[in-house]
Amino acid sequence: MSDDRTSPPPTSRIPLGRAYDTLDRIQIALQTIGDVGWTSPAGAVRRGVDLVDRVEVLVATDHPEHVREAMAPLAGDSQVYEHAAADLVTLEIERVPATVRCIPAERAGAELLHATGSSTHFAALQARAQERGHVLDRSGLRSQDSGTRIASSEETIYASLGLPFIPPELRDGDEALIAAERGLLPRLVSAGDIRGDLHMHSLWSDGRDTIEAMVVSAIGLRYEYIAITDHSPSSAASRNLTIDGVARQAEEIANLGATYPQVAVLHGCEVDILEDGSLDFPDVLLERFDIVLASLHESHGQDPLTLLRRYERAMRHPLVSLITHPTNRLFPYRPGYDLDYDRLFQLAAETGTILEIDGSPSHIDLDAPLAKRAVRAGVTLSIDSDCHVAARLGRQMHLGVVTARRGWVETGQVLNTRPLAQVRARIAAKRTGKSG
Repeated sequence: MSDDRTSPPPTSRIPLGRAYDTLDRIQIALQTIGDVGWTSPAGAVRRGVDLVDRVEVLVATDHPEHVREAMAPLAGDSQVYEHAAADLVTLEIERVPATVRCIPAERAGAELLHATGSSTHFAALQARAQERGHVLDRSGLRSQDSGTRIASSEETIYASLGLPFIPPELRDGDEALIAAERGLLPRLVSAGDIRGDLHMHSLWSDGRDTIEAMVVSAIGLRYEYIAITDHSPSSAASRNLTIDGVARQAEEIANLGATYPQVAVLHGCEVDILEDGSLDFPDVLLERFDIVLASLHESHGQDPLTLLRRYERAMRHPLVSLITHPTNRLFPYRPGYDLDYDRLFQLAAETGTILEIDGSPSHIDLDAPLAKRAVRAGVTLSIDSDCHVAARLGRQMHLGVVTARRGWVETGQVLNTRPLAQVRARIAAKRTGKSG
């Protein structure tokens, strides 16, 4: 294409989960090129923003023509657009706009810092550099007097400015920079800290895979434990776990535990919080589960105070360990409940009830700002996949972890970063009234 072609017109903003799917396709295509040093997401995708304008990828390479060739098959019926700047390629992949920028390896690190943003964060770093007699731009950190380059990677640029490395998820606004200056950056939770997943579904309700498939996938992720938590009868899901099915499911889980001793499989359920705040399964049945998750799926047109009272009744129930996707938003189409979340967090801390960051792309709930408020209120969180497909266990957990990181959540504030014995102890404490 000629250099005077314009980029494709912008489309509506892209949910992060869909952006990750597009990112995967780009990175897989780039792996076929032998002369690529490294690749990294950039922009809002790297910062883990809920909704992004486009997928941005940075490629350390001296051969942008090879990158353009690798991108062409991904565009389908759309076009791959070249620009006057030979290092830039834009395209659409199933209506998701993407930008791939090729940068020589010697300055790719500084370019990644700039391309990740946010613009506010980078401008603050530039101001800090100027105070120290330096210049910071997309090529790196240089001496203002001699022009000598001082640093060219993210890590060395931060260090040269007297700062610890600031994780990409925190690079919005000034708060992280102030915390870094004071030595108060949080020890953010990471994917490697996650020991298990406490929320997933199987063919016993609306999942698409067997329990065994979920177990095998969890073993591949090196989890120590998982919980199978299918929906109770009143859920609007396409299929639900019946009262009669609970014993048979428990037997299946026990048999799988013998077959796959590498991972502990907890028998749980996701029980609906009914219109009056009661639970969809009777207590005599709930007592048989290893863990009980409670969800408010239907508002029934109730006002925020009534919804909060339903949550309160469920959280005060000793058998309820965890509240899933607390705002019940359908992302990005339906906003969450308009609740007094500070009161909700107070109740969770008081009763010892865990609140969830749900990594399902349709939830991402709690979102980062609410997760931040929750942990500051003393709430313990659980980061879960809410997965219905075995192959997506890791991806949906990653979405949850990224959201937690944007919410300044630390490892110690997350239940499922702890060994199974501690998880069981937390559940037992709630049941015996010793938590909260």
